[in-house]
Amino acid sequence: MSQSNSNTSVRNLKTMLQYQDNAIVSSMLVKNSSGNATLFAFDGGEGLSEHTAPFDALVIGVEGRAEIPIAGVLHIVGEGDSLIMPANVPHAVKPLGQFKMLLVMIRGEKSS
Repeated sequence: MSQSNSNTSVRNLKTMLQYQDNAIVSSMLVKNSSGNATLFAFDGGEGLSEHTAPFDALVIGVEGRAEIPIAGVLHIVGEGDSLIMPANVPHAVKPLGQFKMLLVMIRGEKSS
């Protein structure tokens, strides 16, 4: 016997979020004290400028391709590819056309 609710259904990442003209669209899929998972859809020509984040992050390509430079080293992420972005290291997201990605932020334990 299976149980189902809105949080426990199988969904396709490609179809969960639609592109919007000249925009970056995002939808947080899960958030808790350990981290969060957010789906992004970048329209062609949109991206994220160089920045840092306080936690490690895992990028999973869902659709399309993007250049993701990390500390000056260029990585190409496409559908089905994954890339770890270390905490406090400069990175950016530069889609090559329309691009969807899942970003999983992993909150580490604070040093004492």
